[in-house]
Amino acid sequence: MSEKRLISLGDEPTDAPPSYEAAAVPAQNPPPPRRLARPPPLELPALLLLRDKRVILASQSPRRKQLLGQIGLTNLEVIPSNFEENLPKDDSPFEYVLATATGKALAVYEQEVDNVEKGDPGIIIAADTVVVSAMGEILEKPRSEAHHIAMLKGLRDTGPHRVYTAVVCMTPLESARDPGYAIERAWEETVVKFDTSISDDLLLAYVRTREGADKAGGYGIQGTGAVLVDRIEGSFDNVVGLPLRTTLKLIEKVMAKADDDDVLNGEALEEAEREEDEDLL
Repeated sequence: MSEKRLISLGDEPTDAPPSYEAAAVPAQNPPPPRRLARPPPLELPALLLLRDKRVILASQSPRRKQLLGQIGLTNLEVIPSNFEENLPKDDSPFEYVLATATGKALAVYEQEVDNVEKGDPGIIIAADTVVVSAMGEILEKPRSEAHHIAMLKGLRDTGPHRVYTAVVCMTPLESARDPGYAIERAWEETVVKFDTSISDDLLLAYVRTREGADKAGGYGIQGTGAVLVDRIEGSFDNVVGLPLRTTLKLIEKVMAKADDDDVLNGEALEEAEREEDEDLL
């Protein structure tokens, strides 16, 4: 039997892969994606309300945009948030992603709520995803090739890891009463187990594709990164970056709160009735 070749981080490919800085910046003129047959949109009241409104995705992730298109939200405005994702990681992972996704949504809301040219947003959808190793370390995007290889080796060798995605949906209130918006938030968890038999050669070959260079945890389960995964427990699209079923529920909840004039009228009527009863006493 031939001796298994050990990989050295110093090995250089014939053609050097793109840098991690390049992977983090979208190409200026990316090739057009292959067009697939688009499913008919879901005829749900909340989605119908949004057809003529501004639907803003506070993320430049093409994967999140594609997932929202699957439920009929194809008229998206992509406005990446300028929120600095530097919150302390002392809290639990789901609290961390919830706080980050909320910060992203609020930053875009404050930027767009008084947009004179385009009008107020109909809804803002923000999300944040992190991978948490079996040792409890929050993993975000790899910083270098060496870091990337070490990250994937850790995910392979230390047991199942967890993927957390938080989703935040915001919409301005018709009444503009404080704070001026309705907000709904949720998070989802998926357990992912790498195949422990995958070789170092495969890990290095995958790293040098740079597919996972701009992804939390360093891999894309919807692409070539699927070869690393043995099985998952939970939502697949949560690992991709947006739990679609959860997102749809949040959209329905927040849009139900958007027109709160009837609620205010009801509250005013109840208050008037209470005052009248007090006057009679």
